[in-house]
Order: sequence, then structure tokens, then C-alpha cells
Amino acid sequence: MTARSSTRDVPVYPGLRRLAAGIAAATTGDGAVFSPAACVALDDAETFPADICRRLDALGVPAFYVPDRLGGAWRGHDELIHLIRMLARRDLTVAIGHAKTFLGAVSVWLAGDPAQQRRLARRVLAGAPVAWGLTEPDHGSDLLATATRADPAPTGFRLTGCKFPVNSATRADLVCLLARTGADRDPRGLSLLLIDKGRLPDGTVRCLPRARTVGIRGADISGLELLGAPAGPETLVGPAGSGLETVLRALQLTRVAVTGLSLGAADHALRLTRDVVLRHRWRGRPLAEVPHVRRALGEQCARAFAAEAVGVFAGRLTHTTPDELPVVSALAKAFVPMAVDELIAGCADLLGPGPLPTGRVPAGAFAKLERDHRIVGIFDGSTVVNRAAVAHHFPVLAHGWRSAAGSHAAVRRAADLRAGLGPIGALPLTSRTGCSAVQSLPAAVAELDGPARDLGTALVAAADRLHHDLARAPSTVRGVSAEAFDLVERYEWCFAAAAAVHLWLANHTARREGPESAGGWWDDARWLRAVLTLTLSRLGCPVPAATATVFDELSTVLAGHGPPTLLADADADADADADTAGGER
Repeated sequence: MTARSSTRDVPVYPGLRRLAAGIAAATTGDGAVFSPAACVALDDAETFPADICRRLDALGVPAFYVPDRLGGAWRGHDELIHLIRMLARRDLTVAIGHAKTFLGAVSVWLAGDPAQQRRLARRVLAGAPVAWGLTEPDHGSDLLATATRADPAPTGFRLTGCKFPVNSATRADLVCLLARTGADRDPRGLSLLLIDKGRLPDGTVRCLPRARTVGIRGADISGLELLGAPAGPETLVGPAGSGLETVLRALQLTRVAVTGLSLGAADHALRLTRDVVLRHRWRGRPLAEVPHVRRALGEQCARAFAAEAVGVFAGRLTHTTPDELPVVSALAKAFVPMAVDELIAGCADLLGPGPLPTGRVPAGAFAKLERDHRIVGIFDGSTVVNRAAVAHHFPVLAHGWRSAAGSHAAVRRAADLRAGLGPIGALPLTSRTGCSAVQSLPAAVAELDGPARDLGTALVAAADRLHHDLARAPSTVRGVSAEAFDLVERYEWCFAAAAAVHLWLANHTARREGPESAGGWWDDARWLRAVLTLTLSRLGCPVPAATATVFDELSTVLAGHGPPTLLADADADADADADTAGGER
């Protein structure tokens, strides 16, 4: 049986405890607005989950999209990640449709003037959705090619152009959009404007039809056509010409935040799969006892831990090493959706193509999850875009490794889940010190013992070879080669393993003494050994024989303790009965 939340130690995010209870209440019971059946039915009908979003508004979820200095509840970026995870572990369409308000508002939190920030905070806290209008139909993610114009007018600006596709362009009350105020292809010729659609004169804005999508079929993925829409000078976010720079800084925060979507999807996939494996029998024996099933399920647990380590750690590094966020955010956004895509595919292999053997959730639940998560990899810059950003840092990453540069104290503070975090500092456009989390890996491995020490030593040797290759890699000024992308993927795995090592060292004593210590995830460095073993395998390195059974061990713990999480999570069991497996794929 899954351990109940009453036996857990104090949640890492106590501010989410009341919210978790409210969300769980909306999830369970006949006719619950946020039930698995309701979510699948909305998806089948390609209908936006409006009632669910209204319930989340009533519970106070929008407060977590607003900085606490403005009356909201956004204090720690890792806490925001976990909130998004709480929503996504139930339904990705809901999480994507609701949390987009943070994406739409974050540019104002970074660059807006105080009065503008206060106005927007009041609107968001009241439940007003906010969209982020960046992409255009002919230019995609090439922001320098933005053709939407904000031309000077007697009362401010006159907006013309088209934004598509945009998450919640139709349903949003406000849109923070990127428009050209200067010369074409000029990075200083772009500005951000916060537009209140309800205040635009009739005939100056037209909502474009929603695009039909393979995944998140109920989401409002639509657009706006601007037909000479007036915008006053108070709509300008930051100085004129600073739009691209503000967007690039905002993306550092949103790329880390959206890892919560993938972490929630991993939770959901493992719950569905765990339930089937525990209940189903094959040739008279429990499926969980079949060796290859047990090993495969343990490998997916290891992927979940690797993804969670990166998401949680990156969220906390946002506060302690903001000067390195250009690298950390790109690594997190590239790695976490990729790892969870692999996890979902691995779970699908275990479930097979036919009907699942239990019926506690509606038909098609796992298929919906598979479809929905595929889009996460392209949010806020695709995997290719993020890996290219890391490749541009090869020289500084190689130098940082050789010199062991970086802020090791800041890394340790980020890793300590009990440590408080200060406000997020200034966000540069490039990192001048590389990635302290990876650069401090040799010193961290020296603190390990037992099999984890052997695995860590092998990892440091592999990381050393990788940084030698980074130093020899050709310049990326004229483009990023396929070989460079391969190097970045290797670096992502090193970052994931480093995150796991740092989190283990900073927290294992407290976790091991918690009420779930016996046979739990934190015993005997079990989850750490699994992540290091998986990483070495992905890097093409031999794995010490002493850790050959670690995936079997994880599978055994999964059967008794529920889906893997590094956190003491008040919400982890609140919805376990509601979205555990069943139905048809």
C-alpha cells in the first residue's frame, strides 16, 4: 500500500499543503470537477477545462504566479515548479492552460515599472489569465524576425500584425506581446507591451481560430490579429527597445518552471504503470515479479529521480546562482522533458498495446498522457534551441571545469532542501563562470562512500573526458554541429548526476531519519546509486558490478511506497487513489 501523508515528515513546501487538500477535493468523488474522467472527457471533446480553472482560481492558485512583494505567494522558484507538478500529475492540459499566466506575467515582474507591476498583480490575483505573445505564423521562434509592429501614435502606439500560435490568446484577458518598434532584425528594435484586450476598440483586434492539436486537445492554442490597435505609453514593459533582452531573461525563469509539467507527467505515468504491474498476473505470477519487468520499472524510477533532481535543483539554483541561469535553465529545459519522454515510452512498453486490466480511470488515460507530454519539449524554446544555448558556452564550461571555478557554497545552499532562499538576483544573458554544480562535482564525490563513491569516481572520470572534448569542440559562432549537440546531451546527464550527488549530500541524514526511512527511497543511497548507474550507462561507461541490482531494488520500493519523489510531499498521496491506473490506452 502507498504510505499515507499522515506518516510523512513535514512537507518541503508547507505553503502548498492547504492548496493540495483543495485540489485533491476537486479531484476525487463522483462528479468531481477535476476528476480523471472529467479531464479525459474534456480532451475527447477538445474542450478547454474552464470549470477546473475556475476552481483553481477559487483555491488561490494564481497567487503563486505573483511575487510575494506584490501580495502574491511566489517566493521560491522550486515551490512554483512543485505547484505546476501538482497540477500536471492530474492533467497536463489543465496545468498548461492555467500556469501560462506566470509565463505571460513574468516579463512585467522583471522589467515593468512599479505601478504597472501593481496593476498586473491585482488582475492576476483576481484570476485574470495572461498570455505571452511571442511567436508568429511565418517566423516561429525566430524572435529577431518579429513582424508585428508598434508604430508611434499620438496616444502611444498603433499595433499591427499577427501572433500565432499563442497559449490562451483567445481566453486571456491580457497579453504581453513582442512587437517591433525599430528597424528589422535589430535586437534593439523590439519592445514588450502589456495589452488589455477588453480595452481595445471594436475592430482593432481579432482572435484567430484555435489550432487543433494532437496533444492537449482542449487547450486554447490560438492567436491574435492586430488591426491598428491603440496602446498607451503605460503599456510599454521596460524601456523601448529592451523587449528581446527582457524575453531572454524571462525565458530563463520559465524554462525552469515548465520542468514541473514533465515531473507531474512522470508521476502520473508511474502511478498508472505501478498499479497495473502490481495487480496484473502473467502466467500465474504477479507481473511485478517478472525479472525484466522489475528491472525496466526500476529504470523508469531512476529516470524520474534524475528528472526530479534536475528540476528541483535548478529551481533552487535560480536563487543561489542566478548568474549561471543562462546555462542551468537551458540544461534543465532540454533534459527534463527528454528524460520524461523516455520514461513514458518505457512505461508504455510495459503496459503493452491492449486494454489495461483495471478500470478505475477512464479509457484512454495513458494515451492522453503520451500525447500531451510530447508538446512540453517545444515550450519556451525547443530542445534544439536550448542545447544550442549550452553549446555556445563550451569554452567557459571547459575552463570552469579545469579551474574548479564557481560558487561551491551557493551550490550547497541550493542543495539543502531545508535552507531558505533569498530573492532572485539579476539575470545575465550569458554565464561567465560556467556551471558551478558540475564544476564542484569532484569535490562532492570525494564526500561519498560505499558503492556510491565508486560510481561517483567513474562519473568524474567521464566528466573529465567530456570537458576535454568540449575544449576541443569547434566554435559555434557559425552554427551548432550534430557533434556539439551530442556533447550537450552528455553534459546534461553529467548535470543530472551532479544534481543528484549534491542533493544526497545535503539531505540524506535528515531524510534517512524521517518516519519513512525503513526500506524507503533514501536508504543506502538507493536512488542516488540508481541515477549514477543510469548516467554512466548513458555516457557509455562500464557500471561497477556492485550496483547491478539497483534497478530491481527501486522496483521493490516502488511497490511498497508509491511513485518516487525526493521530497516530503503533502500532495503525493492525496490524489493517489484518484489517478492511479486503469482503463484503456
